[in-house]
Amino acid sequence: MFQLGKTIVSEEIIENDFVCNLSACKGACCIDGDAGAPLEAEEVKILGTIYPNVKPFLRDEGIEAIEQQGLVVKTEEGELETPLINGADCAFVIFDEKKVARCAIEEAYDQGVISWKKPISCHLYPVRVKAYSEFSAVNYHRWQVCDEACTLGKTLQIPIYKFVKEALIRKFGEDWYNALEQLAKSF
Repeated sequence: MFQLGKTIVSEEIIENDFVCNLSACKGACCIDGDAGAPLEAEEVKILGTIYPNVKPFLRDEGIEAIEQQGLVVKTEEGELETPLINGADCAFVIFDEKKVARCAIEEAYDQGVISWKKPISCHLYPVRVKAYSEFSAVNYHRWQVCDEACTLGKTLQIPIYKFVKEALIRKFGEDWYNALEQLAKSF
């Protein structure tokens, strides 16, 4: 691990390769697991503002889950996340014609309906950021559903930090990312 500004960064995001392989996993990260997408407090306000524009993109099951649970669920640990449909799919999941999971928020963004891409935790994946009082930990989250993404990343020789470049810049800024890139070159 190394320190970069007010972050402690795992070397794994430099050492490991990763490129989402949706044709292999079908977007399993949005439909598997037992928790919704982690949300930051300021994202809750954004979701409340954009929801009327995202709602037309949602499946009926997603709308129902949101109406029953709310736009945001608070975990026992006090963390915020998106609600789930029957304890599985994120409430914001939609499927394309090939049955690949997509995000309704991102679909609304791609169609120019809203200007917010999606929760930063989704945009950063497989990188997870955990905020502490003095710093944030930036780590690689390994998950079996992403094995094909690791294989594709190795084939294409794209390290994690390059795969999530746009999201890292969105989260920490361009100067932070440029410093990370310099560290990676000397690594």
